Amino acid sequence: MKVILKKDVEKLGGIGDLKEVANGYARNFLFPQDLAMPATKGAVKEAEQLKRAVEKRKQKQRNDAQALAASMSKLRLPFKRRVGENERLYGSVTSSDIAEAIEAAGFEVDRRKIELDEPLKEVGSHSVPIKLFGDVVAHVTVVIEPLDEENG
Repeated sequence: MKVILKKDVEKLGGIGDLKEVANGYARNFLFPQDLAMPATKGAVKEAEQLKRAVEKRKQKQRNDAQALAASMSKLRLPFKRRVGENERLYGSVTSSDIAEAIEAAGFEVDRRKIELDEPLKEVGSHSVPIKLFGDVVAHVTVVIEPLDEENG
């Protein structure tokens, strides 16, 4: 059965795609979940318009994300932490800490978008990638300095 997807369906396709699926899959899953509609002539034209609108929206989001990435990449986020031997931190700087610092700088970012493999535990300058949209990534500089305990 030919169907037109109304929403992105994992391992099947994106909005507006024309797909051939099993009758049972369409009737029992796609239609009840409002993920697809039967592919009639009118629906195919509607799907093409929907697909163009989605592409336009995605392009606008990509452009907005690129502009945001350009301004975020200039960020320099300083952190002061207690330091032990060999310039290792007692604690660490986590993605939550970085998200809070970014928000304090006037940007809104979800901490799950911060691509930090593991918390930062060493003094110095670190480049941290933040995935904003699709393949658009901003790199912010996180600078960890030792806490001056006498004056701190």
